[in-house]
Order: sequence, then C-alpha cells, then structure tokens
Amino acid sequence: MNVRIINKSNHDLPAYETSASAGLDIRANITEVIELKPLERTLVKTGLFMEITEGYECQVRPRSGLALKKGISVLNSPGTIDADYRGEVGVILINLSNETFTIENGERIAQLVFAKVEQAAWQQVEVLTETDRGTGGFGSTGVK
Repeated sequence: MNVRIINKSNHDLPAYETSASAGLDIRANITEVIELKPLERTLVKTGLFMEITEGYECQVRPRSGLALKKGISVLNSPGTIDADYRGEVGVILINLSNETFTIENGERIAQLVFAKVEQAAWQQVEVLTETDRGTGGFGSTGVK
C-alpha cells in the first residue's frame, strides 16, 4: 500500500526498524521542550500530513519501551487517522508515571500501524441469533 505523505518536520520519514515490524515510529516535531507532569496529557505535533488509501486506517499506538520504562502512553489508544483526514498528525500522550517526562524535538513518541477496515451496513432486526455465551460480558468467559 502506498501512502502519500508531506513531511514538514525536520526529521526523516517514519521507517520500519526491522523487516518484520508492524509499526513505524513517529517523532515529536516541536519548537519547545514539553514537560509532561504525572497524569497530565498533551497533544504532540509530528509535522506529518498523510493521504491514506480509502478502505484503510492508520492506528496511532503507544511505543512499548516508553510505556514500560517511562509510563507514557497514547491516551486514545489506538487513535485512528481516517482515510479522508488531511490535517497534521498529532499524538495525545499521557504520563501515567509518578515522574515528570520531558518530550524533546525528535523524540520517538508513538508508532503508526496501517490496517484494512470495512464500513458496517446496519441491518435492523427484532431478535439476535442466540449463542452459548449470550449476554455475558466483562469477564464472563473466564474461569469461575
């Protein structure tokens, strides 16, 4: 899949770090350092603008290293960039740690994963097909 991209940042285009990587790391494109305090959230710009093929989405996901080592996550994880969005890619980061986290220009802040999507067509009915599970949810399939 080809993705048209405009890069207004001072950084290289996102790239797969290994031949089997699913995600591409993206970097902060900021003019001033951001101090993200515990439980604080902020929108971090990337300088990237994309044209995604219709029928696909781009998911914005946390980086596992930042999550484990620093407690930094993507708040609306995974965030979705729709195929018809043409604005700058921004990442909503949240600090779930007890320490202030410093975001610097060029810092790898999240990863992008492209996925095929389909739009649902509603079929309104009066009754749904029964299953063994039925209406059980929120842990109902676990060991009792």
